[in-house]
Amino acid sequence: MKVFDSLSDFHRLLSISPPLHPLVSVVKVSELHTISSDIWKKFTTNFYTISLKNNIQSKIKYGQNYYDFDNGTMTFIAPKQIQSVEVQAANSFDETIGTGYVLMFHPDFLRKHPLASAINNYTFFSYEVNEALHLSEKEENSVIAIFKKIEEEYHHIDRHTQSVILSQIDLLLNYSNRFYERQFITRKAINDDLLTRTERLINQHFDNESGLHKGILTVEHLASELNLSANYLSDALRSLTGQSAQQHIQEKLIAKAKEYLTTTNLLVSEIANNLGFQRTQSFNKLFKNKTAMSPLEFRQSFN
Repeated sequence: MKVFDSLSDFHRLLSISPPLHPLVSVVKVSELHTISSDIWKKFTTNFYTISLKNNIQSKIKYGQNYYDFDNGTMTFIAPKQIQSVEVQAANSFDETIGTGYVLMFHPDFLRKHPLASAINNYTFFSYEVNEALHLSEKEENSVIAIFKKIEEEYHHIDRHTQSVILSQIDLLLNYSNRFYERQFITRKAINDDLLTRTERLINQHFDNESGLHKGILTVEHLASELNLSANYLSDALRSLTGQSAQQHIQEKLIAKAKEYLTTTNLLVSEIANNLGFQRTQSFNKLFKNKTAMSPLEFRQSFN
């Protein structure tokens, strides 16, 4: 697997001009070409990539899924994420792959700036590529303006360049958060179905006592069953219900625990085991945290 450590390495392989700034670069997608190389089958970068793409002629794979891009689509890729690019059979190599912009910036560019830690809060960097952000024309114009501002700024590097560019990247990330929230809301039919399927899977897990064999239900397992990334699932559910996927799971777990405590004579350790806990103490701690009572105290309150 090829690892691109620097922006210069990436520019060189794509046969485009070296970056004017070693740690940040904006490239027009129309300048990129699908160069025939095994490198693209599996590669990773040590820098962040934010892309706005239109009319892409290649299949992109990031994580476990492929995505065929349409107009106004944004993707966010963090360092060390495995990617691949496949040219469509109908297309030849060495041709333009579409239009749009690609922003690349190295983590070192963020050093000593609040964004260095804040960027970890933007969960869309760990979304699957088929969970891309789809922009309206107005949103796309706002994003393009930021890309152009960043490109303009590093053409005359001075002591203000870094802070100005970082403020633009911060603005871009905040806009992206807003646009994703809009996407969760406007795709109501899709997300209502997602909520229904999520609730069904959670209910099946606890009603079938799957915890006995599979352990505690995790967000990662739930997301995998839904063919989504864990962060996308949590963010989508939070936009719909105000609760993350973990909170949905815990809410059902506590409800099932209460059912066991009030309708059966099972020991607390047996209930914990049925719910997937390896240690009864962990179950007791979660139950008390959620109800302000221990499982035994809750049972006694009903007796």
